[in-house]
Amino acid sequence: MSLLQRQRAALVVVDVQEGFRPYERFDEVAARCAKLIEGARILELPALVSEQYPKGLGHSAPELRLGEEPRVEKTVFSAARAEGFDLGSRDQAVVCGIETHVCVSQTVHDLLARGVEVHVPADAVASRHAIDYERGLERLERAGAVVTTVEAALFELLERAGTPEFKAVQRLII
Repeated sequence: MSLLQRQRAALVVVDVQEGFRPYERFDEVAARCAKLIEGARILELPALVSEQYPKGLGHSAPELRLGEEPRVEKTVFSAARAEGFDLGSRDQAVVCGIETHVCVSQTVHDLLARGVEVHVPADAVASRHAIDYERGLERLERAGAVVTTVEAALFELLERAGTPEFKAVQRLII
């Protein structure tokens, strides 16, 4: 595994939707995913947002402050199997969202199978139950994903301080 690199990386936000709002860590995860989305904008990374069956689970949470990011509606669990999912030539992905052990997990496994290096910020994923979150992360790490944090991922993508991007990302973190 290598460090995240701007020219190689994309952001995949999985199912941070209204239907999951009752989850204990929903607000925290939505806020962390929003930081990643804003960081992707600052660093000019492509970002893709999936929504699992929005008729039943609602659309993406407004906290994400989505703009022009492409959205993929899906009924399959893996966002990578959804119609319209495309990372282009990117061979690294930061994957965040809900639920760690279902849709995030299946997306990560599919991306790994395609040869994509996947980084999963532990503070930007959640499951309804703690055991599913914990075992989900363990399984992803064993499969070859890099378990990281939002801050670590953003600073890897920055590579250096003293740039306008650094100052903008630093404001996100603090």
